[in-house]
Amino acid sequence: MSTLSLTLTATKYNLVETARVPIAVIGSVVFPTLAFCLFVLPQGAVVADSTVATAAVCSMVVFAFMSSGLFSVGLELAEQRSKPWTPYLRTLPGSPLARIGALILATLAIATVAMLPLLVVGGIFTSARPEPLRLLAAIVLVIATALPPMLIGAIIGLTTGPKAAIAVTQVALFLLAFGGGLFLPPQLFPAWLDTASSALPIRQAREIVVGVATGSEVPLWAVLGVIAWTVALGALVVWLYRRDEGRRYR
Repeated sequence: MSTLSLTLTATKYNLVETARVPIAVIGSVVFPTLAFCLFVLPQGAVVADSTVATAAVCSMVVFAFMSSGLFSVGLELAEQRSKPWTPYLRTLPGSPLARIGALILATLAIATVAMLPLLVVGGIFTSARPEPLRLLAAIVLVIATALPPMLIGAIIGLTTGPKAAIAVTQVALFLLAFGGGLFLPPQLFPAWLDTASSALPIRQAREIVVGVATGSEVPLWAVLGVIAWTVALGALVVWLYRRDEGRRYR
């Protein structure tokens, strides 16, 4: 069986396993939309302006993918590493990329489903009206730029235990969301925070998605930053996986 077919098969069973706990799926789907209703809809100035409302919806969509990546990938990997079943799985032939890749693909699928009610609520209750082609392009890009937070989740899962992973993920979620301009528009940041925020993969993903959805210019530094973060974090995940194998499974 090739690595691709093994990854797709593992993705299927990851989704089946998640679906067996309905509250896990419901929580992942409802949380981003609930956050949007509580923190964005009450702001009349944001809701009434088409460009600002579109940017707010895009920010919450990025938040949906980021939170799914950190919690689903990070906590799941940490939990798997604490169970006796995982050492047996890792003795079987097959690329290690298949297991992590399958977990990331399954998480992307659930995050994509979570995005749909958020887009519906944003379209009904705000003045956000992006052009159809721009909306489609933004959806594709938000999925593509979600790889860095997924990989950060994998790093957390490969370096911490189940209990510690919860605390680390919560701190990382808050810092990345705030620093990435998801809770507060970067235009309101002081100069030093705006500069520091530009180095974060979440801020870079936001700039790309918002730029495409609103028709504004997408900064080159954001595109290069996401690519650099994806390569660097991917290499670190591979190294941590191999190091973990040497320490725990040989």
